This record gives sequence, structure tokens and C-alpha cells, in this order.
Amino acid sequence: MADSGFYTRYIGQRLAEALADSPVVLIQGPRQCGKTTLAQMLCPPAISVRPDARKVADVPPAGFLSGEARNYAYISFDDDVARVGAEEDPMGFVADLPERVILDEVQRVPALFTALKMEVDRKRVPGRFVLTGSADVLRVPAIQDSLAGRLEVIRLHPLAQAELASGRSGSLGPDGISAFLDALFGQGFKTSRTSRLGAELCDRVAAGGYPAALARPPGRRRANWYRNYLDAQTRRDVRDLSRIRTLEELPRLLALSAAQTASLFNVSELAAPFQISRPTIRDYIVLLERVFLLERLPPWHSNRLSRLVKTPKLHLGDTGLACALLGVDAADLAADRALLGQLLETFVFQELRRQASWQEDFFTFFHYRDRDKTEVDIVIERGTRAVAGVEVKAGATVTAADFRGLRKLKAATGSRFAGGVVVYDGEMCVSHGDGLYAVPLRRLWEIGAS
Repeated sequence: MADSGFYTRYIGQRLAEALADSPVVLIQGPRQCGKTTLAQMLCPPAISVRPDARKVADVPPAGFLSGEARNYAYISFDDDVARVGAEEDPMGFVADLPERVILDEVQRVPALFTALKMEVDRKRVPGRFVLTGSADVLRVPAIQDSLAGRLEVIRLHPLAQAELASGRSGSLGPDGISAFLDALFGQGFKTSRTSRLGAELCDRVAAGGYPAALARPPGRRRANWYRNYLDAQTRRDVRDLSRIRTLEELPRLLALSAAQTASLFNVSELAAPFQISRPTIRDYIVLLERVFLLERLPPWHSNRLSRLVKTPKLHLGDTGLACALLGVDAADLAADRALLGQLLETFVFQELRRQASWQEDFFTFFHYRDRDKTEVDIVIERGTRAVAGVEVKAGATVTAADFRGLRKLKAATGSRFAGGVVVYDGEMCVSHGDGLYAVPLRRLWEIGAS
């Protein structure tokens, strides 16, 4: 896992399809998750453009799929000269762009989107503009409206365990994609035996999924990367999005959020250590969501059930980040089973979110909790009909009591219920009847293991 280079990114197939029919494709996700690498694998840049001096420099392709190279130019708005030029004259900047171009970190120049719209309306060519963004620019209504019908969004996450399990081949093909979601919403899981993850589980949770972090050895070097990454995020990208001058509280707020990951979102508890209002804390949480460091998981609801808790859960975007914020490593997790259980829930949630991003079907994620405190950690809807549940357990055994929440979810959803699993660090994959299964954690990402 510490090897550097290009990992298999299964969402590459979706990106290739979008380039074939959409004039503007936006790859968005947190910084350092691999957006630029993915864009350059599909759209190898022939030149790097410096608009200030009108120079071009040779840039070797980072990789490519089979087929004709598209010869994309590449411009990064982390380059201050390029950014200022685009801000001062967005229309002229876009008019002078090469035929095909990758525009990196486009959230830094929001004025560019109107100019892109006008250029696309003038000349609508599939795959003409490939944008990458480390912030969710589509939360800005003016930007969303300006490219309506012209833009396809590809959400890239840090590496999924399924991608890590496939190795560092650099391929983008769909072969070997983990079959977990297919089994959950399909024919279920076959009875089988596998080995426990044991200490490896703590290693995976603490490592996270950022390629640059995984290129470093576990321990101090990897933790330093995460700390520097978080510092850069709060000092740069969050400030670009906000008019709030004082953001010194953000690192502490992130650390508190890490301590509450996989818990019900409680703004009062988050605000308690600060001398700032709860509405300001909410604004900060929104900012951190926009740069993909935090995520609120909404509650699943049903018109037939009035006793459901309507509070979202809070999840860190990556467990490697969470461990760095909490100052813990794999050994600490092994010694603190309660903390491992909490972070493991976020780990499983993020793994499933990452796998869902490259699937043909559309998946929506929730959690379930009623006023009796019966809960299901992760509820997944496929399309508008099928519903499944995933309960997460760090232990090596499963009992009938572990299925209590899943049985309530099954009763609430009726014919919509596709299946439910308790994932645990055990050996046996076995049915518990009524579409319910105990499934070893490694089956989440082992290829074709379901």
C-alpha cells in the first residue's frame, strides 16, 4: 500500500463516457485525491500553457487509454498568473484557449463559468473543456445555472479499498470491480469462509485513501503528510470560498468533528469549546463540506414512520484524515476498540460511497435511527425503489441482536427491501434468513468474492 504511482481508478469509464457527449466535464473532489492524474490519463496534455509569457513547455503524458490521444492543453489556476488573467478578463481568457483544455482547480476562478457557457453555446464540441475542482462549485446557484445542460459532474473520492486491492496497474477499465453492491441488491452472499483482517483492519483504517499519503511509510511520515494537507486546505481553499476573515477555529473544529465522526450531528457540542455562535459553527461545517473534508449523512425517512430521528450523522471524508486529527495510529486503534468501532463505521461508509460512484445505478446514502435508539449505520437506496441496510461491527462475532435494526428497516420498507448485512471482522459469510447476512469486512473489496 505504500507504493507510489498510478492506481486503478474505476470511475475512469464514466469519465470516458462523459467526454464522448458532454462539452464540459467537471471532476470534483478533495485536493490530492487524484483528479489531475485521472484527467491526464484520459486526456494526455501535449502542452502546458502559461498565458502570461505565451510560452509552451513539453509535458509528458501521465498515461492514456487505448485509442487516439486528444492532445489537451493544461492550465492550473494554482498558478497566480493564470488565475489573475482569468479573473481580469474571463471572456478573453476563454476565447484564447486551445481547442481542448484541462482547467485545473477551477473553483479559484468562479467568474470563468459564464464565459465557458458562452463559448460552449458558440461551439458545442464533446469533451472540449475538462475542469477539475477541489470545492463543490455547484453549490453556488449562479455557477450551476450557467452550465445547466452543458456540464457533467464526476465525483472523485480518495482511493477505495477495492481500487487498492486491484493494484497499481494504472488501468481505467471496469474489469474486477468489487461485487459487494451487486450482491447486496441482487442474489445475496454465498456461504463461504475467509480469513479475518485482524491487525490489518487497523492499518487500513489509519492509512486512509489519499495516494500521496499512501506513498509514505506508516507512522510519523504519513501523519505529517495529513497534518500538512489539512493545514493547506484550511489556509487556502476554505479561505477562497469564504468572506469570513477569521478562520483560526477551523483546525480545532475539524479535530472535534473527527472525534464525533459516525455520530449524530450535534452543533451545540461542536460550538461549546468556542466563543462563537451556533449559526457560525453551521457556516463553518458547510465550508468544510464544500471542500469535501466533512459529510453529513441524512436520515432515512418514511411517511409510514413518525418515530424516526431526523438528525443527520457526521462523517469525516477519510479515516486517514480522522486519525491524523485525533493523533492516533493503527496501534492506538487496536488498543481502543470503542474508537476503532467509531472510525470503522466511517471507513465502511466511505468505501461504499466510493464504490457507488463508478456503478451504473444511482445510489443514495442515509442512516436509520428511531426514538427507541434502534439504528442501522448505513441505508442505501438504489434508484427510487430498492433499499438495503449495512450495520458495521468491529468484533469477530455476530449475534441475532446485531440484526435488530435491519429487521426494523425491512419491516418499514416492505417489498422495497433488497437485503441487509452486518459486516464484521470474522471468517464466515452466512445467511441469517429473510435476506439478512453476516459478511466479513474483507468482502467489501475483495474482487468477485461475494
